[in-house]
Amino acid sequence: MLVKTVSSSSFFLFVQILTKDSVTVSVDGVVYFRIHCPISAVANVSNAHSSTRLLAQTTLRNALGTKNLSELLSDREGISLSMQESLDEATDPWGIKVERVEIKDVKLPQQLQRAMAAEAEASREARAKIIAAEGEMKASRALKEASLVIAEAPSALQLRYLQTLNAIAAEKNSTIIFPLPIDMLQSFMPSK
Repeated sequence: MLVKTVSSSSFFLFVQILTKDSVTVSVDGVVYFRIHCPISAVANVSNAHSSTRLLAQTTLRNALGTKNLSELLSDREGISLSMQESLDEATDPWGIKVERVEIKDVKLPQQLQRAMAAEAEASREARAKIIAAEGEMKASRALKEASLVIAEAPSALQLRYLQTLNAIAAEKNSTIIFPLPIDMLQSFMPSK
C-alpha cells in the first residue's frame, strides 16, 4: 500500500525591482505552497523548496517589471493571483501546488515619498485656490446685483449706510467716524 504524505510550506520574498516607469521599489511577499507529490518533488527537481523560491523571485521580478508604479500599488491582489497561477503551472511537474501568493508591502524610496507628498500638497493648495476664486466670483456677482438694486432706489443706499453705522456702534467702539456728503456741507459754507 502506497501512502502519500503532504507537506505544506511557505517562504518570504524580498526583492528590489525596477517598475515599467523606472521607479525602484522594494517588494515583500509570501508564497504558500505544498508538496502534493513527493516522488515528483524528489525526482524532477534537485531541491524543490529552493527551486520554488528562485522561481517565485524571478516571476515576481518579471511580473512587476511590466507594471507602472500606480498599477503596482493599486492592483496587488490581481498581481498576486496572476503570480500564483504562473507559479502553480510551472511547479506542477515538480509535484508542488502553489496555494497562495501575497504581496505584503511595497516600499518606495524616501525621496520619492517626499516628492509624492509635495505633489499632493501642491494639488490640495491649487484646489483651495480654485475654490476661493469661485467664492470671490460669486461674491462679486452678488455685490453687482446689490448695486443694481441700490441704483434703482437711492434711499436703499441711505438705509444700508445707517445699518452699517448701527453695526459699528454695536461693537462698542469708542470712536465712530461719520462721513457727511460734501453736498450737505456746501449749504453751510459762505459763498464767494
